[in-house]
Amino acid sequence: MAAVHGDAHGHGHDDHHPSGIMRWITTTNHKDIGTMYLWFSLAMFFVGGTLAMGIRAELYQPGIQILEPELFNQFTTLHGLIMVFGAIMPAFVGFANWQIPMMIGAPDMAFARMNNWSFWLLPVAASLLVVSFFVPGGAAAGGWTFYPPLSTQGGLGVDLMIFAVHILGASSIMGSINIITTILNMRAPGMTLMKMPMFVWTWLITAYLLVLVMPVLAGTVTMLLTDRHFGTSFFNAAGGGDPVLFQHIFWFFGHPEVYIMILPSFGIVSEVIPTFSRKPLFGYSSMVYATASIAILSCFVWAHHMFTSGMPVVGQLFFMYATMLIAVPTGVKVFNWTATMWRGSMSFETPMLFSVGFIFLFVIGGFSGVICAIVPIDIQVQDTYYVIAHFHYVLVSGSLFALFAGAYYWLPKWTGRMYNETLGKWHFWLSMFFFNLTFFVQHFLGLAGMPRRIPDYALQFADFNMVSSLGAFGFGMTQVLFVYIVINCIRSGEKAPQKVWDGATTLEWTHLPTPAPYHSFEKPPVLK
Repeated sequence: MAAVHGDAHGHGHDDHHPSGIMRWITTTNHKDIGTMYLWFSLAMFFVGGTLAMGIRAELYQPGIQILEPELFNQFTTLHGLIMVFGAIMPAFVGFANWQIPMMIGAPDMAFARMNNWSFWLLPVAASLLVVSFFVPGGAAAGGWTFYPPLSTQGGLGVDLMIFAVHILGASSIMGSINIITTILNMRAPGMTLMKMPMFVWTWLITAYLLVLVMPVLAGTVTMLLTDRHFGTSFFNAAGGGDPVLFQHIFWFFGHPEVYIMILPSFGIVSEVIPTFSRKPLFGYSSMVYATASIAILSCFVWAHHMFTSGMPVVGQLFFMYATMLIAVPTGVKVFNWTATMWRGSMSFETPMLFSVGFIFLFVIGGFSGVICAIVPIDIQVQDTYYVIAHFHYVLVSGSLFALFAGAYYWLPKWTGRMYNETLGKWHFWLSMFFFNLTFFVQHFLGLAGMPRRIPDYALQFADFNMVSSLGAFGFGMTQVLFVYIVINCIRSGEKAPQKVWDGATTLEWTHLPTPAPYHSFEKPPVLK
């Protein structure tokens, strides 16, 4: 703790402790930094959400209503980038900063100053992304995936986006190195790797993935930058380059990236479900191995995003089979969560509701993913709203619902106060209803052939788009309730009891004792 409360020799500097804003700017405390990550990601969630509202407002009816096509494209581009790099990833890093040192018994993160720096890079990058709206040409070119040749033509906005992605990548790599070092070197005596909480395991594996693929993204956008300004032809066919090469390199980053956004979710859900089932997690070691398998396999499936880009049939077959193989370890996880709940002494507080909702909806997203993995079907639904429905089921009802579950689960630990349980349940049920209203109908739109990233559409798509837009506005409004619940909890929530959740709680457990064996006709014992 010397790093936090004094100099290297432990001499306290209590009279020099900065207060007010300087405390937050200069802090090296993992809890403060975790808190800043979480507030930052919440702010960016609303920025990205506002862009999504704009997109859905335009699509409420056919014809051009509010947004010109150019501006509509900028909304879709920045909605994607801000939600992925500004909302989901920093939120998980915030959870990691708060929880990992406490879960493994470490005094703080390994590199406290670097931890501070990796956070303060984020507001800079976010500002660049937002500013790219207001420069000539905007940020539209190539979508959030930066595809050339569009992105080699765009204006200054594309350069700002490239620079922002570089900074975000640097932040992610520093955060990951910090997490890996902390977990491997700073565990309390007796905390072996196979005794770590699942959340710590999922983050360890995620951090390795980030260190692996973030430099790939940095290299890709650097090649794009040199194509744009220094006369190279990496992706320019006229100069002997290949635009499809960009897709290969980008998706070699982009596919592990979607698992980077879901593995910590698995970790959170693996903490919440045992608590509210009052049973240890079923199949702990198989969960660890499944997480590692998902991470390894995720590096071999990138070209399933590119089935329509003209690859040989042998390539299509390889990526099809590899993609379907990933469903196996993912299925292991789902069955383990189900087995954890089986015959447990269950209760349904808000964190558990979000976790069960996560499993249900994530499985739907997983099924549509397996459908997209089948080459002939993918060729039909590629670039339609079916794909949008698929990845929002994975990233909204996946990552976001898990984040909500974790937030409600650990809020009493972070703030010392209880949130309003009734409002929390309202937040869950409204989110669940409006989420499905928004995205389930998009499967039908996609199967009927409605292309994505298009501001206008044929009359046949009008009804489902209206339903989807109404759902989106409802979902957006519901998230304001979440902010109210959090602020209300911090300001005036009841004091949290020592044991927040009845039974096992993260306040005092790493692993539960194994229950005494019982016969199927007896009621299972409740672990206290």
